[in-house]
Amino acid sequence: MKRVDWHWPHYAIEAWGLGTFMFVAGSVAVALNALPPTSAAFVSLHPIAGRAFFGIAMGLTNAAIVYSMWGARSGAHLNPAFTLTFAWLGKLKPADAAAYAIAQFAGGALGFWLAAVLFGRLLLAPPVSAIVTKPGPGGPLHAVLAETAMTFVLMTVVLVVSNAGPNVARFTGIAASALVALYITFEAPISGMSMNPARTLASAVQGHDFTAIWVYFVGPPLGMLAAAVAYVKIRGAHAVRCGRLNHAGPFPCIFNCSFCKAQSARQ
Repeated sequence: MKRVDWHWPHYAIEAWGLGTFMFVAGSVAVALNALPPTSAAFVSLHPIAGRAFFGIAMGLTNAAIVYSMWGARSGAHLNPAFTLTFAWLGKLKPADAAAYAIAQFAGGALGFWLAAVLFGRLLLAPPVSAIVTKPGPGGPLHAVLAETAMTFVLMTVVLVVSNAGPNVARFTGIAASALVALYITFEAPISGMSMNPARTLASAVQGHDFTAIWVYFVGPPLGMLAAAVAYVKIRGAHAVRCGRLNHAGPFPCIFNCSFCKAQSARQ
């Protein structure tokens, strides 16, 4: 029987990363919607401007995690759909991919549970309503199409930027985080803007609202896998060099990494 090498620090970092993201999301949502005087100023804004504040906060949070030393070590996927896609691309072993996904679901749930314990009804009751992601007026069909399209663009951008050479690859986290901010600002009324089944489940559990939750388990993996298929079709599988969004730092890489192989060959 083949021995499995487990990478526990990487899994723990993925749990910490999405847990931190969810805790910050809950905290920012409460600050903007349920705590005077910020909530009074927030509700007076045009809806797009209001969502932009939240989007910028979450984009900055995502970038901070990606560019942290821990994020650089695990690759800062923070999303089972990302992990599934990089596993399909051959950058991550099945055992590691499964452990990443479990850690992401567990970390996201724990981080949002801590926010719920801290803020209570300020987070769980209207107007915040546990920031549950659910379809807008267009219903589940529009929502799943939107989630698929958003994640297709996000994964395409990550693959193009991260494989464009070191001088460009370092901006992968910035590009992905900018898309998070833009999507929250402009797309949230259509699907709630999830792109992440672990993020959606964490809110759904605390909010006791599982409305059309299948949308967020179908759309994001479908969009990202479609982007990967298209990228490989155009550029070839060899063009995908690593599965980390941030390749900085002397950390052990578990992503069948061309950068690390090239470095080892020079030594």
